Amino acid sequence: MPDRVVFTPAALEESYGQEILQRFKSLNLPVEELPRNRLTGLRGESDRDTYDIAKRTLAVVTAPPSSFKLSPIPPSADWQFHIAEGCPAHCQYCYLAGSLQGPPVIRVFANLPQILQNLAAYEQPNKATSFEVSCYTDPLGIEHLTGSLAECIRYFGTRENGYLRTVSKFDGVDNLLDLPHNGHTRMRMSVNAAPVSGRFEGGTAPVASRLNALRRLALPQSKGGGGYPVGLVIAPIMPIDDWEAHYTRLFDSISEALDFDCDLTFELISHRFTPGSKEVLQTWYPQSKLDMDEATRSVKRNKFGGTKYVYDGDTMKMLRRFFESEIRRRFPQGRILYWT
Repeated sequence: MPDRVVFTPAALEESYGQEILQRFKSLNLPVEELPRNRLTGLRGESDRDTYDIAKRTLAVVTAPPSSFKLSPIPPSADWQFHIAEGCPAHCQYCYLAGSLQGPPVIRVFANLPQILQNLAAYEQPNKATSFEVSCYTDPLGIEHLTGSLAECIRYFGTRENGYLRTVSKFDGVDNLLDLPHNGHTRMRMSVNAAPVSGRFEGGTAPVASRLNALRRLALPQSKGGGGYPVGLVIAPIMPIDDWEAHYTRLFDSISEALDFDCDLTFELISHRFTPGSKEVLQTWYPQSKLDMDEATRSVKRNKFGGTKYVYDGDTMKMLRRFFESEIRRRFPQGRILYWT
């Protein structure tokens, strides 16, 4: 629950903005209506103070015109779109660090109907087209406040070729189980070994709770579940001390949760960081024990000249061999979508 909720005038002009407003009122959360379409009062005396203020603030705004021009997001999906920006979790390796401008306030978009209507232009005729909605937020982490993820699921349930992909570290799935998704939404959970999740994933649901939520989403509706296609994103994979034993225990937990046939995928992502993200993360979490020593990493450059620090080739091969072997042995029906 946010400490501060603000609405811009433009958001209040949107019908969906009014629906979100009623949600907040029903939760007895104080709402502040801003005089202008500009967020203020987010800066503290230090970068850490600014982070704390922003993380406790939820702003209902309208998505800018630039967000209606979608970008591809391989290997996760064909396209990415955004129903919010910012996340209520406190992951010390946060993927958003360095990606979004300004304080990490959670911005919820009130013009959701227009955002969804825009997606049809990106669907390919006679071919499945996938859309990722979790690049700039964890939609499930704020769903109890916005209802936006449910609206997306309903929308994609009506599409012939459009498919939704979402991933979360939260477990509040009760209101999603009965939605008419028609198999067009893949619900995924991000999980990790206990030393990683326990040390670096503040403010999230425990991994056991995430796996229980995924089980409920995957179970057939005839057995009280959601009947969704599901997936596991194991990320960020780290070669911590005794990593093989810790990740084996994670796979044991996954096997217990998904002990029935289901439409299951895996995405495997090793830890990496950029110079920019490292700088931001060290201001957000100055006491973090997260390993970001460039001297122990290999440099990976993209076609735009950007730099990432990744594990060396031998380490990557060792990790990949273990994870792919465990998945093939335990989940022969599961599909590994990619390793990166």
